[in-house]
Amino acid sequence: MKLAIDYAEFASTDPGASRAFLERAFGWTFSNYGPDYTAFDKAGIAGGFAKSEEMAAPLVILYADDLDAAEAAVRDAGGDVVVAQFDFPGGRRFHFREPGGNVLAVWGKREE
Repeated sequence: MKLAIDYAEFASTDPGASRAFLERAFGWTFSNYGPDYTAFDKAGIAGGFAKSEEMAAPLVILYADDLDAAEAAVRDAGGDVVVAQFDFPGGRRFHFREPGGNVLAVWGKREE
């Protein structure tokens, strides 16, 4: 199984201000998903800004056709799942820490 980087998620104390800046500075386009999340495209990679009171490193998100198999591969390779699978608009995802300390996420489409 080979996974590719698919999405980058950033923390923002003010997602609306982040959106306005990036629209004006770089011409990115956005879609809002509630008051606390805005997603962007036309930036080379898709991504989003989640409202957060504390700044954090960007979250790199991989895509998997089979989320359960991806989670098993993470565990088998020595990764620790730090956020269990959960639903979000568009699919499901989980977060994991690799042995070097970086936290990444994997998402997949929700099985219907």
